[in-house]
Parts: sequence; C-alpha cells; structure tokens
Amino acid sequence: MTLDLLAPLERAEITHVDWSALAPDEGKRLRAMGIDEGARVAIAHRGIFIGRDPIALMVGRMNVAIRRVHARAMQVKRV
Repeated sequence: MTLDLLAPLERAEITHVDWSALAPDEGKRLRAMGIDEGARVAIAHRGIFIGRDPIALMVGRMNVAIRRVHARAMQVKRV
C-alpha cells in the first residue's frame, strides 16, 4: 500500500521509497526530515483543497507537510 492510502492516525512503517519518482532535491529534503525506509509514520490529517493536498505526516515527534505525489512514491506496511 502507498502512504497516501493510509487512514488518518493509522501507524505504519515505510518499507520502500521510489526515489526515481521524485526530483533529486525533493528526495534530499525528505531524507533530511527523516522520511526514508524504516521510518515509522502516521497521517495526522489531509488538506481541504482538491486532491486533499498537502498531507500532514507525523514522523516521530514532528509533523511534516508533504505533497500527495511524494506519499504515492512510498510503500508502507501497517504496524
């Protein structure tokens, strides 16, 4: 399952990231925020605009806003 399909507040672990689907600078920024394989995450909430962008992602003790296209590049498993 991809991260964008995860239900709000459901905990998951990122198992794979398709870095080739993202621009190099976007990948670097996501890694700097701790969003990489093995990270435990949960969706806090989704945006209200068309496409439900951005997604507020809980990574550890911080919340990060990411775009849905970034979330689609990440495979997760529920924990």
